Amino acid sequence: MIGTHNGTIYNADYLFRRWKMRRFAEVDSEILFRLAANAARDGAMDIERFKARLRRCRGQITAVIACRTDPGTVFVLKGNRPLELRWHPRRKAVLYASDPAYLDAVLAEEKGWREIAVPPMSLVVFRREDLAGYSVEPFEFVAQERKGAEP
Repeated sequence: MIGTHNGTIYNADYLFRRWKMRRFAEVDSEILFRLAANAARDGAMDIERFKARLRRCRGQITAVIACRTDPGTVFVLKGNRPLELRWHPRRKAVLYASDPAYLDAVLAEEKGWREIAVPPMSLVVFRREDLAGYSVEPFEFVAQERKGAEP
């Protein structure tokens, strides 16, 4: 799995122990990518399994995740941190940033970019063969602004 994460998973240490996962880095974001990898079946993401594991996370989550064995699919988690998406039908591209000002500045000279409005607590699935046909569904986790007690 590869991706980016904006936020903090306060109970990452607990979750690694709970699911007996070996850590490779000492960053809380690793748990999101390990949970995604753990939810993969036959090279593709089992979204329901991934969402079930995400429910145990506590903190702030907004992330973009891709599976190396399924590079044509990208998963966007818009939780309780900012995320802005733009897509261009002719270029067949989706861009993202935490602040719309960055996208607006970079894309100001080029016509055709469209905003994708995504509500908080949503999982968006983009597939290379049909970017405009993306799906959006809710996902849950324990949204916390400050560090709280483990589980």
